[in-house]
Amino acid sequence: MGTILASAIVDKAERILLDETNVRWTAQELLGYLNDGQRLVVLHKPDAHVKNEAVKLAAGTKQAIPAGGIKLIRVVRNMGTVDGTTPGKAVRWADMAMLDVNRPDWHADSAGAVVDHFLFDPLDHKNFYVTPPQPTSNQGYVELIYSAAPADVELGAAIALDDVYKDPLFFATMWLAHSKETSEANSSRASAYYELFIQSITGKTAGESAVNVATQQAVRAVRQS
Repeated sequence: MGTILASAIVDKAERILLDETNVRWTAQELLGYLNDGQRLVVLHKPDAHVKNEAVKLAAGTKQAIPAGGIKLIRVVRNMGTVDGTTPGKAVRWADMAMLDVNRPDWHADSAGAVVDHFLFDPLDHKNFYVTPPQPTSNQGYVELIYSAAPADVELGAAIALDDVYKDPLFFATMWLAHSKETSEANSSRASAYYELFIQSITGKTAGESAVNVATQQAVRAVRQS
């Protein structure tokens, strides 16, 4: 969560729109655009809103990230079997396709609460798998890092994303506000702010590694082999 109030971004939008008395756009309408912008930022950049928490696993191999989650980033380590507060063995990524070929019956392995590996299908962002399978009772906890949808904020509250996303949120608010109007001038302004929004996101990610579990873990596996 950031420290910049949503009202600061909305107030700036009102000034630039020359509508500080809210004739054409109410403050709540602009706030709605800002909240839409938060979700759009996370859609383009999943690590813009990340949660790190201990999660109790389900029986078997197939697992799901918590409700409200968008995309798995990483399973870090075991966290015990009682209340998720006991740090334990690190969990490593394994290639699902390779395991399927070499050990097609791995889903039926002997159960154990301590996780050795996590696996996932890159087309299925909300589910993942663990080895060994979790038992039918006294399942283990793991520390999970995942991208989550940001909650809507009120005018007097801080934005849900880090403060570095202030400009993208302003650009998104302006883009969506101008999109309300059908005139050619407003359509041009909307397009310009949309481009600024996209550039502000892609520019931030240019020097960063993509949040891709397979790539990150594959590199580590090669280095450790």
